[in-house]
Amino acid sequence: MNAALKWIPLALVGAVALAGCARDGFYDDRNLDYVESAPAPPLVLPDTRDQGRYQSALPMPQGGARAPGPDEPVEAHAPRPLTAARGLEEDYVTSRQINDQRWLVVADDAASVWPQLERFARTQGGGIERSRPSQGVLETQAGTLRLDNAVRVGASEVHCERAGQPLPSCLASLAGYLNAGASSDNTLSSLKAQRVDDRRAVQLTRDGSDGFRVRIPYSADRAWAEIAHYLALDFTQPDKRELLSAEPERHAFVVDYLTLDNRRRGVLAQLNPFGDASAQKVRLEIDGQNGQSTLRAQSAGEQTLSADAQRELLERVSGYLR
Repeated sequence: MNAALKWIPLALVGAVALAGCARDGFYDDRNLDYVESAPAPPLVLPDTRDQGRYQSALPMPQGGARAPGPDEPVEAHAPRPLTAARGLEEDYVTSRQINDQRWLVVADDAASVWPQLERFARTQGGGIERSRPSQGVLETQAGTLRLDNAVRVGASEVHCERAGQPLPSCLASLAGYLNAGASSDNTLSSLKAQRVDDRRAVQLTRDGSDGFRVRIPYSADRAWAEIAHYLALDFTQPDKRELLSAEPERHAFVVDYLTLDNRRRGVLAQLNPFGDASAQKVRLEIDGQNGQSTLRAQSAGEQTLSADAQRELLERVSGYLR
């Protein structure tokens, strides 16, 4: 065979291979399809179609259908973080007591409670003799109703007294009246009633170089009564957290408390003879002066209360007041 003829098959194979690199080869460059692109006409479905089978996949709401706005400005409060007290179930109205003093705590702000107190006073025999909304005082023939912001933010305190002494029968009647109306819609806020002052907040601060304290902008009696109420609800788990004693005369409590770090150690760590993962006995004391008070925690047993454990316990207890 001629030597030139031997290269013909190889030349054909090379030509076919190189043809793929040409513009009009078999390679389809889809980018060229969009060089002269134009919008297609919209798809129109026939009128004879089944309307039940063809619906909008993502229906758009009608912009013209808007709900009418409120007649009065709406006051929106900033959300508050959840605390230990908010996880405890309780009634709309609860009672507080320290020594011979008694009062009610309503789970609503003073602006909403004030109109309810006015209605309650009118249902009594003598009605309202004198009203001082700016001071939160209603004077009736049965006694004097006094409304104030509670230690806990967003709640209210109601006193019913005569000559500075509480009236148990008046408080019982008022508690029943407020609880009965709690299921209905809340009344409109009275602009004359007292409002919650968010600046009077409970603060956890440093107490020296290695300790903590809670500053409470209320008297020791009110702070003790509020903490006593929630300790009785929350510290009910032996070997974890338990209320051992309450001392209203000294504004103090003794509790057993197992720190979170010890709870996380597990069963094996608790069986370790060289470690101590049991609950600690802690004394909580409230010192009051000039309408202010300070809450501190210190060890009441042989174990030393660390700064971390002190802060953990004080954060939980101070959460009752937020």
